[in-house]
Amino acid sequence: MASGSDRNPIIIGGLPSQVPDFDPEETQEWLDSLDAAVDERGRERARYLMLRLIERAREKRVAVPEMRSTDYVNTIATKDEPFFPGNEEIERKVLNATRWNAAVMVSRAQRPGIGVGGHIATFASSASLYDVGFNHFFRGKDDGKGGDQIFFQGHASPGVYARAYLLDRLNEAQLDAFRQEKSKFPNGLSSYPHPRLMPDFWEFPTVSMGLGPLGAIYQARMNRYMEARGIADTSDSHVWAYLGDGEMDEPESLGQLSIAAREGLDNLTFVVNCNLQRLDGPVRGNGKIMQELESQFRGAGWNVIKLVWDRSWDPLLAQDRDGILVNKLNTTPDGQFQTYATETGSYIREHFFGDDHRLRAMVENMTDHQIQHLGRGGHDHKKIYAAYAAAKAHKGQPTVILAQTVKGWTLGPNFEGRNATHQMKKLTVEDLKGFRDRLHLPIPDKDLEDGLPPYYHPGRDSEEIQYMHDRRKGLGGYVPTRVVRAKPLPLPDDKAYAGAKKGSGQQKIATTMAFVRVLKDLMRDKEIGKRFVPIAPDEYRTFGMDAFFPSAKIYNPLGQIYESVDRELLLAYKESPTGQMLHDGITEAGCTASLIAAGSAYATHGEPLIPVYVFYSMFGFQRTGDQFWQMADQLARGFVLGATAGRTTLTGEGLQHADGHSQLLASTNPACVAYDPAYGYEIAHIVKDGLRRMYGENSEDVFYYLTVYNEPIQHPAEPADVDVEGILKGLYRVNQGEKGEHAAQILASGVAVPWALEAQRILADEWNVKADVWSATSWNELRRDAVEIEEHNLLHPEEEQRVPYVTQKLADAEGPKVAVSDWMRAVPDQIARWVPGTYQSLGADGFGFADTRGAARRFFHIDAQSIVLGVLTELAKEGKVDRSLLKQAIDRYQLLDVAAAEAGEAGGDA
Repeated sequence: MASGSDRNPIIIGGLPSQVPDFDPEETQEWLDSLDAAVDERGRERARYLMLRLIERAREKRVAVPEMRSTDYVNTIATKDEPFFPGNEEIERKVLNATRWNAAVMVSRAQRPGIGVGGHIATFASSASLYDVGFNHFFRGKDDGKGGDQIFFQGHASPGVYARAYLLDRLNEAQLDAFRQEKSKFPNGLSSYPHPRLMPDFWEFPTVSMGLGPLGAIYQARMNRYMEARGIADTSDSHVWAYLGDGEMDEPESLGQLSIAAREGLDNLTFVVNCNLQRLDGPVRGNGKIMQELESQFRGAGWNVIKLVWDRSWDPLLAQDRDGILVNKLNTTPDGQFQTYATETGSYIREHFFGDDHRLRAMVENMTDHQIQHLGRGGHDHKKIYAAYAAAKAHKGQPTVILAQTVKGWTLGPNFEGRNATHQMKKLTVEDLKGFRDRLHLPIPDKDLEDGLPPYYHPGRDSEEIQYMHDRRKGLGGYVPTRVVRAKPLPLPDDKAYAGAKKGSGQQKIATTMAFVRVLKDLMRDKEIGKRFVPIAPDEYRTFGMDAFFPSAKIYNPLGQIYESVDRELLLAYKESPTGQMLHDGITEAGCTASLIAAGSAYATHGEPLIPVYVFYSMFGFQRTGDQFWQMADQLARGFVLGATAGRTTLTGEGLQHADGHSQLLASTNPACVAYDPAYGYEIAHIVKDGLRRMYGENSEDVFYYLTVYNEPIQHPAEPADVDVEGILKGLYRVNQGEKGEHAAQILASGVAVPWALEAQRILADEWNVKADVWSATSWNELRRDAVEIEEHNLLHPEEEQRVPYVTQKLADAEGPKVAVSDWMRAVPDQIARWVPGTYQSLGADGFGFADTRGAARRFFHIDAQSIVLGVLTELAKEGKVDRSLLKQAIDRYQLLDVAAAEAGEAGGDA
């Protein structure tokens, strides 16, 4: 690995512009030499000389400005290509068989009565890029380590299945069950890389475009983090991300390039398949996407390798003394190159080479067939090998390989380079015959004319298959493979949670701080403390976690090469190469990518990490919900903290910070176990159970989401008879009403529990109503339990019908039930159908706004006085009290006047 100064210069390619010229005569000699080269040999020769000088300057470590882009030719010159160690003839046979089976699998999936589709053209364009990786670079896990991490392009999954079939990792029945996961169970194959659906095969879900490159960057960084902290030896692991040029338009694809360069992640290689096409047409029809991407990656500090042309172009480029061919390549737009991929040799001769006599002379001895097959670099095994080898050898920077290909390559004229090729899923008999001939496969016509086209396997004992097995054995095993070697963690005993269970005494603290105190005690645990990975988007101080800085420190591979401005303070900002805290900057997307990489380390490297990602709750499920779905698919585990939760607790922040719906969004994720706790002792039990479920014996593939608040309240000590089961299942009684003629039940969650307790007091003192208060720690888990039971009852009518937990819990609770929270009504309404008796919910529906907490709660009618009105209203419906009392309550508490409400608790950032 390169030294810190080499791989993270503060100024990249800088050139001093204010240095005086101490030898103007020497300077003039250089300028005169350049002038002479231009006058005598022309601008092209002078340009060549300048480029060689720049190249030599870099070799001599002379700082010169970076060029935004280079000529539209291969970065690695033919003379610099290394020896190709493989048997290209055998590899070509292997690739041809893989191409055929991938296309046939998708075509067969379109058979009558099935019609589940698939994509053929993406893998057809990238097949050689993968094949060279499989044969020469991708490291497996047979040595007990993590091997390489490979982020396969989602639409290329048929090719990965096809190769696994040749290696006997999959059988024909499984290929025929592509995209039929339930109806063909257990043979079904997922449409794209889905670890949750195929947990022994795929490692990384990538088809949600943009998340693959983002995830790959943070996976490479997590590898370095784990090694720096002594948790796992990841020194031999390399991260490969296969991406599409159209995919690079996603903001996630390019948005975090800088961190990879800043931290010198030379364990990372992007391979961008530049087939010049998106789903419907050209990526940059009027421009050049490879040039554009080259400038973006260079500007971000990456090493760029362009792989544009195959070896058939080498003789032509060797003749290009005047640079006329390079100029033609530089100025031809992508849309035209796409057209050339579909046209005849005579068309290319006329339209590409025909407008200059020097270009025409270059190809005058070539046939139209030879011109037509002047190929793209991404289909040439030797050129690809050279690019991959250079990427692995490069130190101090991440590398991107921009490889030009043809979408639908080898599939025939109806597919290759066509705008509609991405949507084409079925090969006609004539397509199949042409495809077979192109691949030189021994499949007779009758097998293509009768019924479904057959799969092709050269035989287990064939030299092609033996070659494939030998290559994989030499590289450490088969990929992709997901292996879980991690053992259950020794979990902390009750002492670690004792502080939270004592309550806060006379001090008022927010539930955010209550959680932080639990986390601090857990991080001190000798067994698992080092495995916690705190993550925050530049808001540790907001969440009261700056107390961690001096001890845990912030991870930075360079350490801290400056004197911190607050170095004299007790809670000074401290960075370290072995730091525990991930401080990813103002990027929720980057933080969530770190969360996923850490949360799946138990499988990737066999070493469990316990990520704890804390963020403004509004910027979690709303902003990065797609990544939380990715987290579920990747079977990642950990704690997700929606801090400063609720629609009314954040006072002055206003609309875009006021979260009243993330609990509802969380309910849509089947892997998410979501809680809305009110007190520290509830948090303690939830965290303890989360550690057990995710990291103990018989661990589960779930992650925990807790919404915590920034409003200071007094936290009671844990009651002696605390209902732990109720806390974990989602509902328990906090306080039983003591006096009053009429009974009622108030269900509250999170920060609303104190309002409910105040409402309980008012109802007893002023309205003769005895109300019980319940803490609904998880509306979502109550609903999930009820739905599962309802489905069981539906399918097992002959058995005794089960009863949902919430129904059991409230079965003997007298009077109407009124639910309240700092969320929109749809959150508590999740359980409405299973609550016995009458049920009403109060909630913060609508946009948030900046005001005092009291005014906001009065506006949404969720404060204590509004809860009183809600209970009286339900009692009036049941005929227990006169309806005239409702108007009296409205007038008494001035519920129609927002300004009449008390301001409520002020402050409380944490």
